[in-house]
Amino acid sequence: MDTDSLRKLLLDVKNGSVNIEDAVSELRKLPFEDLGFAKVDHHRNLRNGYPEVIYCQGKTIGQTKAIVEKLMGRNNNIMATRASKEVYEGIKEVTEDAVYYEAARIVVVKRREIQTSGKIIAVVTAGTSDIPVAEEAAVTAETMGNRVERVYDAGVAGIHRLFANMDTILKANVLVVVAGMEGALASVVGGMVDKPVIAVPTSVGYGANFGGLSALLTMLNSCASGIGVVNIDNGFGAGYLASMINKL
Repeated sequence: MDTDSLRKLLLDVKNGSVNIEDAVSELRKLPFEDLGFAKVDHHRNLRNGYPEVIYCQGKTIGQTKAIVEKLMGRNNNIMATRASKEVYEGIKEVTEDAVYYEAARIVVVKRREIQTSGKIIAVVTAGTSDIPVAEEAAVTAETMGNRVERVYDAGVAGIHRLFANMDTILKANVLVVVAGMEGALASVVGGMVDKPVIAVPTSVGYGANFGGLSALLTMLNSCASGIGVVNIDNGFGAGYLASMINKL
């Protein structure tokens, strides 16, 4: 339930088209619905402005399908992250509205038209190998109603590729910069723009990358101002945060 749905319910009670008992029954499912293995947070849209997102990794397909069914009952757009093709096929058994973004590993169930903001979020990657994490950020931001422009494979090893895309980078309201190896790209971008930069370290790299730890430390120690850092490979977290900033 979101603010508009709650307002409509209250108005329906006020004008008599919904009786009080039916309204109480509807509100009884707030703030969550207990499925035994999961407590579906129907109240989150009211608190945070976006419904609960399903993290699929570690869940069975049956559990994911049951959560999707409960969220669908509230007419929400549903996002399921870290979803395999098998999870997508399972969700398709529940609803034909499911769309799979394979690179991002995200399933989106569109129950409502997505209203897109005019401000731009730019998602920039250092290399092609960083694209899966970048797509997780980009699809998340798009599903939350943002315009996203992508600048991929523009890392410091060929810095001219970044400069060739400066028009896109400079017109962005928020930037998500995704990089593995040593993670230097976030500092370069942060030193060129007057907008917030969300840095995403990836686990891409050879042994001394330590599964993304070297990129994480580089980004945390950046000398460029205005950079915030999310966890290793956390494209979803970056896209969500970028959307929140973009809508301020």
